[in-house]
Amino acid sequence: MPALRHAPDAAALAPEQALKRLQTRLMLATQIGESIDGYILGGIGAALTALASDLHLSTLMQGLVGASPLIGIFVGGPLFGWLADRIGRRPVFLLDMLVFLIGSVLQFFVVDGLQLFVIRLLMGVAIGGEYAIGAPLLSEYAPSRKRGRLLASLEVSWYVGYMVATAVGALLAGVHGGWRWSLASSAVIAVVCLALRGGVPESARWLLSKGRCEEAEELIARYGVEVDVEAEIADREGRDSFRALFTREHLRSTVFASAFWACLVLPYFAIGTFWTPVFDALGMGNHATLALMVYSVTAVLGVAAGCLVVDRIGRRKLLIPPFWVTAACLAVVAAWPKSTPLIVAGFLFFIFLNAASSALTAVYPLEVFPTSIRTTGVGFAAAMSRVGAAVGTFLLPIGLSHFGVRFVLLVGAAVLALGALLSHLLAPETTDLDLAQASRRAHGATARGTAP
Repeated sequence: MPALRHAPDAAALAPEQALKRLQTRLMLATQIGESIDGYILGGIGAALTALASDLHLSTLMQGLVGASPLIGIFVGGPLFGWLADRIGRRPVFLLDMLVFLIGSVLQFFVVDGLQLFVIRLLMGVAIGGEYAIGAPLLSEYAPSRKRGRLLASLEVSWYVGYMVATAVGALLAGVHGGWRWSLASSAVIAVVCLALRGGVPESARWLLSKGRCEEAEELIARYGVEVDVEAEIADREGRDSFRALFTREHLRSTVFASAFWACLVLPYFAIGTFWTPVFDALGMGNHATLALMVYSVTAVLGVAAGCLVVDRIGRRKLLIPPFWVTAACLAVVAAWPKSTPLIVAGFLFFIFLNAASSALTAVYPLEVFPTSIRTTGVGFAAAMSRVGAAVGTFLLPIGLSHFGVRFVLLVGAAVLALGALLSHLLAPETTDLDLAQASRRAHGATARGTAP
């Protein structure tokens, strides 16, 4: 009987082969995790009408259920980010996916709105953790020249997850209790992702930031990772990572990452979660489901376009002009809310360009912080972005009922214009820079006496 042949482990492979295998595994593990985030957040939009009827939810509770994951991100982003900077990337990478798995299953068994709110709140904590750890860990093993595209592709996965969840929810909408299966189906994705993450090693950059140089050098040699070792060691942060975010050295990065992210996602989440009421208010309720699917597909195309150009045109050009154009799109729809062609064109341009720029939410936040506080910074920025999104999601149905659809759309336009102004003032150009050099450019000063 012939002997069984086993695949060689990383230590037996040439560094180039080992790195390619690691990057592929890490990419899949991170992309699937990002798709679960979109799946969980997108699924509620298609399921909300049915579950609100089955669970007898008030308007207040509908707003809370819709906003609950976004509220959870406020806790999960900083908490998991702080843990990943303190105890390591790998254990947190595994832990937050386990929370996804448990939460997904529990959604099937809820009997009232409060239970669903609590479960989705905890899943939001895990989503915050995914934002804090997934992209940063991938970036710490990514080559500088391809980093933008690799990280931006995570947002493609997010939008694909959001689109698939919308499709699953729409298909099960007519089935009795179909919303339960729709929400719980994310458990299948979580199992696959958890299995992939078991073989991912610790970040060499994180080990350097903790002074564990021998372990880091072993990983660098094994995988042939591109790392500016001297810069990583020089940029070690002696202070608690959370407090360091608000020091003079890093405050600019903290404000920028939080503000641009919040301004990008607030209109998207608010309008996407309550798409049907918005379209009803615009007199197009009969086409709301079809429009939601078109909305989701357009978002996937937009973020894919952003992924393709992020390393070619640079970060600032992908961020600032689309902010202005999307603000104008919502303002146009608000000005002519009875014009079907303008409504269709306005929303299509809005979602395409908003999604294209959203590719940067997986790129910019982790490039503007050094390794020693990277996941804490990304987690905090994610939290601040979701605070804005949660407030917008909670207030949108109230705004519709009290002030009308024009007011809601004009507020969205104002938020996007504010994002454009802040980005013009604060956004650094970090394209093609090593992570350590990118973070130094972001705070516009020398780091530890070393030239940026």
